[in-house]
Amino acid sequence: MDYYTLVFGSIIALSFLYTLAKLSSRVTKKLPPGPSPWPIIGNIHLLGAKPHVSLANLAKTYGPIMSLKLGQVTTVVISSSTMAKQVLKYQDQDFTSRFAPDAVQVHNYCKYSVGWLPVCPQWRKLRRILNTNMFSTNSLDANQHLRSRKVKELIAYCARCSKEGEALDVGQVTFKTNLNMLSNTLFSKDLADPFSDSKVELKDVIWGIMAEIGKPNLADFFPMLKMIDLQGIRRRTTNQVGKLFKLFDDLINERLEEKRRGSNEKGDVLEAFLNISEESPEEINHNNIKSVFLDLFTAAADTTTNTVEWAMAEILKQPEIMKKAQVELAETIGKGKLIEEADVSQLTYLQCIIKETLRMHPPTPLVPRGVTQDVELCDYVIPEGSQVLINVWAIGRDFTFWEDALMFKPERFWSSDLDMQGKHFELIPFSAGRRMCPGYPMTLRMIPVIVGSLLNSFNWKLEADIDEPKDLDMEEKFGLTLVKAHPLRAIPSTF
Repeated sequence: MDYYTLVFGSIIALSFLYTLAKLSSRVTKKLPPGPSPWPIIGNIHLLGAKPHVSLANLAKTYGPIMSLKLGQVTTVVISSSTMAKQVLKYQDQDFTSRFAPDAVQVHNYCKYSVGWLPVCPQWRKLRRILNTNMFSTNSLDANQHLRSRKVKELIAYCARCSKEGEALDVGQVTFKTNLNMLSNTLFSKDLADPFSDSKVELKDVIWGIMAEIGKPNLADFFPMLKMIDLQGIRRRTTNQVGKLFKLFDDLINERLEEKRRGSNEKGDVLEAFLNISEESPEEINHNNIKSVFLDLFTAAADTTTNTVEWAMAEILKQPEIMKKAQVELAETIGKGKLIEEADVSQLTYLQCIIKETLRMHPPTPLVPRGVTQDVELCDYVIPEGSQVLINVWAIGRDFTFWEDALMFKPERFWSSDLDMQGKHFELIPFSAGRRMCPGYPMTLRMIPVIVGSLLNSFNWKLEADIDEPKDLDMEEKFGLTLVKAHPLRAIPSTF
């Protein structure tokens, strides 16, 4: 018997014994219904390339709360607004932990991150610091001029493409705009040149991290395989996270050198974090700062970019929606003018477009939670250590609540009081409860301003190789965030 055969056989045997032990210890616990697991692998084979879709289809058979066995991990999937409300509101305290995949454990990222830390004193401190210095109304208002300047640069770049009749990659130029909005808020400097191809790699690195974290990983299903890294996910994530951490280290060291030289304070988020770290190092240290910045880059820049691209794709697919939005913009703001954040409250149809985009294309299709002890949920028992996934994508397409659920119809929100701030569980693109995305106030300012400015400054058409707008490919690519599989390329033209 050769070495590899011995190792593989041992893994299978140990996995089988481990599974039997788990099952025997829980015979009295009533799990939610679900598909029968295969030996060893459980239900992993049912996930497919698009787990959010596969799980939504399974929920049609097994109901809005179902359980699967993914290797050695019990996974409970929530697929209705009623059950999401139970988990995220009434029993939020029971489900505040996060099932941290192996990919976020590289460089000890999950030990310092707001996104992956369990609810604990350190998490509360970091969340408070982040909200106070970045996402409070006062902080957002103070940095509004930075965001406005970057939107002007985006429109200037689109104007250049318009003069030359060139198609542009909507996602790529939006990413650069979002990246510079964020980097000016954090560091008082641009990290991308909107008029060149520089820093394109940064988008690839950020998307790479999101894709690897969201990818089904055998090391998460079989903990004993973590040391082997069969799929190379840990290796790739280590490399990608390392690149961003090096960038953040350089920016932190540069700022510390400026402070040593007595330079004037910048008044940005980095300055605030470093000042807090100097006064109270137990509240936030350099590892926390880097991990929080990684949270922001992967969540804010990537999420906003994807939502803008999806919105523009849906608008271009139905030109009548673009015309309606442009009429509203012209009558309310004036044709050709840039949208300011204060204008958005007057633009009802634009707000409907954004809501409908986030309903059909939620940034995070599967919101992860976990339990650290046995939890009773609707007469079922969720065993300690289970992973819990809220299928926000399925909830947004639930035909029992949404009429014509698979159609993009902004008009459905004309007379609706549904908001996206975690109060109405039929529409929770940013989740809900105490672990709701802390960056949603900034995101909800940035997205309508970018989309509205693009629509009010130009007419848009698809590249010539697409005969009919309805033929636009809307294929999704699954990761921790939901991206458009084929980049949207469109040609701006002046009115």
